[in-house]
Amino acid sequence: MLKRTRRTLWIVAAVLVILAAAIYLRFKAPPEAARLLPESDGIVYVNLRPLRAVLHKSLKPVVRAPEYQSFIDATGIDWERDLEEAAVALHRMSNPNGSNGLVAYSMVLEGKVDGKRLAAYLAAHAASTENYDGHTIFSLPSEGRTVRVVQIGYDMIAISNAPSTEQIHSILDRHRTAALPFSGSTLLAEHYSEMPLLSVAWGMGQIGLPFSESGSLRVLGMDLPLAADTTFLASIHWAGSLKLRVVEIAPTEATAISQTANLNLLLSVAQAATAGLADNPANNGLKEVLHTAQITQQHNRVIANATLPQNLPVELLDGGGSESGSGGPR
Repeated sequence: MLKRTRRTLWIVAAVLVILAAAIYLRFKAPPEAARLLPESDGIVYVNLRPLRAVLHKSLKPVVRAPEYQSFIDATGIDWERDLEEAAVALHRMSNPNGSNGLVAYSMVLEGKVDGKRLAAYLAAHAASTENYDGHTIFSLPSEGRTVRVVQIGYDMIAISNAPSTEQIHSILDRHRTAALPFSGSTLLAEHYSEMPLLSVAWGMGQIGLPFSESGSLRVLGMDLPLAADTTFLASIHWAGSLKLRVVEIAPTEATAISQTANLNLLLSVAQAATAGLADNPANNGLKEVLHTAQITQQHNRVIANATLPQNLPVELLDGGGSESGSGGPR
């Protein structure tokens, strides 16, 4: 009897250890939406749940464009209200003059979805469909491109405007192994562990690609001394207030030292140039970011930290009351 009791206790203890390990791995793992993304040059992720939970009483009604209202009426999906997480993969295009331009995207959206109404809407607008792994992929023409859309779960949609079906197929393939907490792209496996805890938004890889012009990066109208294909790790996380952290991974330590000096000089110029701007929410927010910004260097990394304005989440979520754009995939 005593041996049986001990054996039972050992079994219970082993089960508890396994459960604790599984919970820990899940906590440390990237979000599922990000793990489903295909191989890419960059990843951007945002979690809207904590922002809405804190700020829902401060949000203002959005004035919607007629075509977006038609999308809502047909599908029951209002992205401003129903979107909870978004993970976007950026794919550099070999021909920047093609229909996709410099970058194509693949994204996974998680939120409240009425599957039947969405499928009916997509079927009515699709040029063709494909069945892959038990899922219907809808191909919609959009501005010279093909946008592929598929519902991969009761609360999850995948969209890609990449030229081939490879990316949308990869998302569905990864969905089959989504229970594995560390499955995901090479980029995610290499850098997710460096993201700060309590990050509500983050990005990694060549996330400057959408902001590049003629091979250089432009932010707030200024050319940065960085190549468009520079690898960045960026995050917005909570540490008593919203903090912005951007890390540039330079090829060598010497390059990092030089980049830090150049960026600190540019920061000083920007601080002086914005000091005389008129007082309004946009200008005051920019001044706060620049005033709190600090740029340092550690080994081959250039690290920029700044505090974000307290009202920034409200402005991002309510769009300042401006008219909302089209709800359909583009």
